[in-house]
Amino acid sequence: MSSNPDALLGPAEIRELAAALNVRPTKQRGQNFVIDANTVRRIVRTADVRPDDVVVEVGPGLGSLTLALLEVADRVTAVEIDDTLASALPATIAARMPDRADRFALVHSDAMQVTELPGPPPTALVANLPYNVAVPVLLHMLEHFPSIERTLVMVQAEVADRLAAPPGSKVYGVPSVKANWYAEVKRAGSIGRTVFWPAPNVDSGLVALTRRPEPLKTTATRREVFAVVDAAFAQRRKTLRAALAGWAGSAAAAEVALVAAGVSPQARGESLTVEEFTRIAENKVGVEGKVGVDGEAGVDRTAPAGQDAPPRDARSDDAQHENPGK
Repeated sequence: MSSNPDALLGPAEIRELAAALNVRPTKQRGQNFVIDANTVRRIVRTADVRPDDVVVEVGPGLGSLTLALLEVADRVTAVEIDDTLASALPATIAARMPDRADRFALVHSDAMQVTELPGPPPTALVANLPYNVAVPVLLHMLEHFPSIERTLVMVQAEVADRLAAPPGSKVYGVPSVKANWYAEVKRAGSIGRTVFWPAPNVDSGLVALTRRPEPLKTTATRREVFAVVDAAFAQRRKTLRAALAGWAGSAAAAEVALVAAGVSPQARGESLTVEEFTRIAENKVGVEGKVGVDGEAGVDRTAPAGQDAPPRDARSDDAQHENPGK
């Protein structure tokens, strides 16, 4: 653990580094650098980073949060897509925290393409995520790195609210359900605009995610469950019977799946828990193609959906990435 109080970056150091590298933060990559040492230390404390943690950070930028993480964690791996920032970060770490430089690793890549990391499996994800890709990056990391037990991300306040929203909330939607598939999610604080350079036009929020101690047990794959979620919120003002018609093959088939899952066909997606979405996905099996001449869907009751399929660990499902939606 570093004991150098001057190791972290302040406003002057950030601007000096940026000037030396000829770096100008770009909106295209959602770059807003944290320039306040107290803020990054607060993030590390809120993330409950421990001395034995292996932390992965996405979008380290000039290294503000990276250095604060290295003060506490056993190891830190940073994933950076920007060529200039990626090439400069190891030298910054070596210059400002030489006693911890061997505990740092850099992956120069798009986080959405990363499926492996060097060293021990990560136990925590802590990041100031670029606003424009925050949700897909978060879901990608949770999907591909099941060893991540705790996550703390700083995102746009509106996104933070949506990620942590409970069923029934006006902002409950696709990010809320998909994040909850992996973890328990809660708001963990707010961050003012003045701690960034350049200052963004929106407020920021912290979101804490704790991996479920036991993954959801289901005969449906993650991809199948997420397909139901996407369909339900694509037409969120419609009842689920109507919204899921395309997904199920017809409104009648959707109703059969909903009733079998114990969900009212008149309900809307914003009222459902992730467990209810999971049951709906499970009950699509045996529904398709069973619409009678009277236009009503039927199910073969001699072989209830999912009866012969043993529950699977939801973390090990099909690893293909899908659009995380809203």
